[in-house]
Amino acid sequence: MSEHDQLGARAGSDGRPARPSRVPHQTPAPGSDAREAPSGPGDGDAEAPWPDRMLPLLRTPTAERRLAPGPACAEPPGPAEPARVLDLALLVGELLLASGEAAEDVEAAMLAVARAYRIHPCDPQVTFTRVAISYQPGASEAPLTAECSVRRPAGDYARLAAVFRLVTEVTAGGITVRDAHARLVAVHRRSRRYPARVLLLCCALLAGAATLLVGGRTDARAWLVFASAVVAALAGDRLSALVARHDLPAFYQFVVAATPAAVTGILLSFNGLHLRGSVVITGGLFALLPGWPMVAAAQDGLAGFYLTAAARLLEALYLMAGVVIGVMSVLYVGVNNGADLAAQDVPAAAVNPPLQLAAAVLLTLAFAVLLNTEPGTLPAVLLNSAAGWTTYGVLANAGAEPILATGLAAGLVGLSGQLMARYRGSPVLPHVTAALGPLLPGSVLYFGMLAFVRGRPEDGLSGIGRAAAMAMALAIGVNLGRELARLFLPAPRAAPPARRQGGRHRR
Repeated sequence: MSEHDQLGARAGSDGRPARPSRVPHQTPAPGSDAREAPSGPGDGDAEAPWPDRMLPLLRTPTAERRLAPGPACAEPPGPAEPARVLDLALLVGELLLASGEAAEDVEAAMLAVARAYRIHPCDPQVTFTRVAISYQPGASEAPLTAECSVRRPAGDYARLAAVFRLVTEVTAGGITVRDAHARLVAVHRRSRRYPARVLLLCCALLAGAATLLVGGRTDARAWLVFASAVVAALAGDRLSALVARHDLPAFYQFVVAATPAAVTGILLSFNGLHLRGSVVITGGLFALLPGWPMVAAAQDGLAGFYLTAAARLLEALYLMAGVVIGVMSVLYVGVNNGADLAAQDVPAAAVNPPLQLAAAVLLTLAFAVLLNTEPGTLPAVLLNSAAGWTTYGVLANAGAEPILATGLAAGLVGLSGQLMARYRGSPVLPHVTAALGPLLPGSVLYFGMLAFVRGRPEDGLSGIGRAAAMAMALAIGVNLGRELARLFLPAPRAAPPARRQGGRHRR
């Protein structure tokens, strides 16, 4: 096996896809020098962050992209270097897509890696479960192509941030292909930062915090509802894990996970304490709604990746359908047997701003931990969430339409998250996705399901449509904030990252 084949092989034992298929290119003329260190960024402003330089290139046709300048005496790449570089770019794209990054940003990272090593013209292509990159050495030479499949993308923002930092270092120069590949393999094999018990606790706290966010009360009944939501979320998580151990699709996992919250809400309504079972159900919906897939789907669609957007949206709809089926099957039995699940129990605007702000921050914290956000990023995420929820509460209490208030709040979250990410030298998603958690349309979706169960399909369709419109407003607001930051805010100068002399990256 050749040297670049050893570097590019995909080990099946660690869960990575099989080795990508390649079309070998013709060997260049003898005497060419196989270089491994990149020449450094050369597209536009060399000191600007690589996303600001790559996105305009990515939105330009391949034939019209200018070449990345290199030293005047530089020889053409040797026969092994393009394969190594494409394999590195492919692994970068694979890890980013599997960690939840948007398709356009994945392509930008792959293009940045290839151009940093002067491998151009190249064309990265990303879909929902496939990553590919092609390189054309010359008009008379066969192209070189690498591709792989990505199975079950999931949010892992610690891995996303580690890959982003590595791409930043690659584009700054001074790291060889071999070292970059070794560090990517180490990032891939690294386990999650938070133990399983912490993740289980956060799943329960997310549902409990959602009851305080929606209910807006601090009496004894409210804390009993909070505890009921926590227990229901724990039961749903354990049932979902049991279904997952039998290798059933995620759809059935969501059906099972949604059932305990609905059962608990029905049971709380059959008592003389006037407990609000509807709030427990709504809290369970917040914990189960596929938030980041919906936002990512809308962002991909706005960026022109329609196939990927459709696939992600279809996945989110299937998961949401599982939640709806799990809840509505229980609601139908409860409502037809006298369960009191009045919609008046759930306020439409802020009724207790201090409590609801604290609940929004707690919900965001739990959501961020479940997405494996790095601990150092959590304070910025919580600050962004507080700003977004405060904006929504002020607008809602002022009488603004909830969809408009959601879109404006999401725009602020997207803009401030973009600012935080740009000046911290980190990806945007960890600063934005969890901060949008309190704005997810859980209560609106509950109203729609309750109307269906009560035999009012028109109201049910209206509620489901409003929930979809609010999800779209979230995505548009985030995307608009990103584009405004890119167009009108000055780009911070990207200093070359300090090389580590030891630690976990030097394996």
